[in-house]
Amino acid sequence: MIRLCLFLTLLLVGCQPATAWQPPANAERYQRELTRIVQQTWGLEGSVAVHAAQIQQESAWRPDVDSPVGAQGLAQFMPSTSAWIVEIYPDLEPVAPYSPGWAMRAMARYDRWIWQRLDAADACQRWAMTLSGYNGGLGWVWRDQKLADDAGDNPAVWFGSVANYTARADWAKRENRDYVDRILLRYTPRYVSAWGGRSPCYHF
Repeated sequence: MIRLCLFLTLLLVGCQPATAWQPPANAERYQRELTRIVQQTWGLEGSVAVHAAQIQQESAWRPDVDSPVGAQGLAQFMPSTSAWIVEIYPDLEPVAPYSPGWAMRAMARYDRWIWQRLDAADACQRWAMTLSGYNGGLGWVWRDQKLADDAGDNPAVWFGSVANYTARADWAKRENRDYVDRILLRYTPRYVSAWGGRSPCYHF
């Protein structure tokens, strides 16, 4: 009888619906501000879910975190990048990488700056290249596109094309490609499910 009760209990527990993924508390705290920032920077078509997913990957929404290589805050800006971004966008002065509001504004601006300098087949491919540029530098994306083109592949397509080509070190390639995949294919759908909107890579 005890074994039967235990079996039935385990069966009932196993049949319970899985708990839906929930964004971290800090994500919920900053959702409204991030939405306003993205819409101001990108217009109403701006993807809040992608930006939220990017912060999830960068810092897990911890505004005071430092990386081992010196990246700072919610958006994990290197000090040199922070200094550069306020030269491009003086209204972002003073530099404040540990301020969540500043970090979200700087990240949205930097993403947009990269986006405007890329050609891609669609929004999904363009976002992938934008995120690759955020992580490793726009120059690397351009070089990767050229390598794909030289090999006869489509330089406007990231997945299955540009992503396969680079002269980076193996560890840098793995980190960069994983960065793109985690944001667009893992975290963005979760934020779309939690907050609404649409993933630019909905067809994956």
